[in-house]
Amino acid sequence: MRVVGFIGPSGTGKSHRATWVAREHGIDYIIDDGLLIRGNQIIAGTSAKKESTKIGSIKRAIFTDENHAADLKKAFTMYKPEAILILGTSDGMVETIAQRLGLNGIDQKIYIHEVASEYEINQALTTRREQGKHVIPVPTFEIRKDFSGYFLDPLQIFKRKGKGSYQLIGEKSVVRPTFSYLGRYTISDYTIYQIIEYVTSNIKGVSRISRFRAENHPEGIYIEMDLVLVYGYVIKPLLYEIQRHVREEVERLTALNIKNMNLVAKSLVVEQKK
Repeated sequence: MRVVGFIGPSGTGKSHRATWVAREHGIDYIIDDGLLIRGNQIIAGTSAKKESTKIGSIKRAIFTDENHAADLKKAFTMYKPEAILILGTSDGMVETIAQRLGLNGIDQKIYIHEVASEYEINQALTTRREQGKHVIPVPTFEIRKDFSGYFLDPLQIFKRKGKGSYQLIGEKSVVRPTFSYLGRYTISDYTIYQIIEYVTSNIKGVSRISRFRAENHPEGIYIEMDLVLVYGYVIKPLLYEIQRHVREEVERLTALNIKNMNLVAKSLVVEQKK
């Protein structure tokens, strides 16, 4: 396996440029902050950004936990990558990661100042320092469960094709790490209700929601609903279908994880035949 290190101080924009650097060097796999990423998917690992302290984040990023390292080694055996890009803040960091993952050293090193201007690096540093944001090089939907409540927004990357014309070439996810937390974005319970009401209104067999309650916790949303169903449908499979559709749409539209959803078939109505 060819191993390439991508090196630069924290907050200089490595994660933002990781996909481009990997593509330029014919690499399909990236290791960034404890995650093994292939294309648009996280395929192994646990993000260092979930740790509650900076020390914990560093230990997670360099794979001090044997189970964490074993998870990536197992993925190497399964996927057999020909090349891998390891992101790190120093030569020593990428070398340590390679060693802990059983890789045979670093074959090539690329430094952030080789792929970004001084102005771009300073911009990235200012964003990290003032807003505490960090980019993970995977699309939004891949990380929403891991970062419920911490997710900020997708960063869409465009390439200019001509005057006033742009081509979307990728999407990355912007999160605010726990240890540099400067506040939380929230979505009102009523907004959650409106989404769910819309979803359920399009499911055959559902008449209406008679009671709704949502509680937002750090690990995700807890939802309770009483439903009025249409007579003639098998209730249990219908409730499972409602759960599945609601979960999919709420997570897709809000990036919040539904931790628990309790549904009660409270009453039935008979629909008039047309």
